[in-house]
Amino acid sequence: VQLQASGGGTVQTGGSLRLSCAASLRTFSSYAMGWFRQALGKEREFVAAISSSGGSTYYADSVKGRFTISRDGAKNTVYLQMNSLKPEDTAVYYCAVDQDYRGSLFHRQAYEYDYWGQGTLVTVSS
Repeated sequence: VQLQASGGGTVQTGGSLRLSCAASLRTFSSYAMGWFRQALGKEREFVAAISSSGGSTYYADSVKGRFTISRDGAKNTVYLQMNSLKPEDTAVYYCAVDQDYRGSLFHRQAYEYDYWGQGTLVTVSS
């Protein structure tokens, strides 16, 4: 399984970016997907998750109302639209596959995800 994340870059405070994660996974539409981020010197933290159908989503409090996760089954791609970016959003962003989500509580710990992309760097300047 390969996950290719892209779309990172440098933006000013208040700006927007859209991250993409393309999955080489034949059963992509069967699994929930998540986005995490890791700032320099910090632990990897949960950002957002989406169910296999795309009908359910979940966000960390720190990004709720600013970020939107979505997916396109035809393209085997999950997206993270990030608006109103803040300097504290600066991090490497990773997408991941959750093979064990069964429609109850979304998983929010990194160890609960099975496959990871290589990450894409987002830098928000003040």
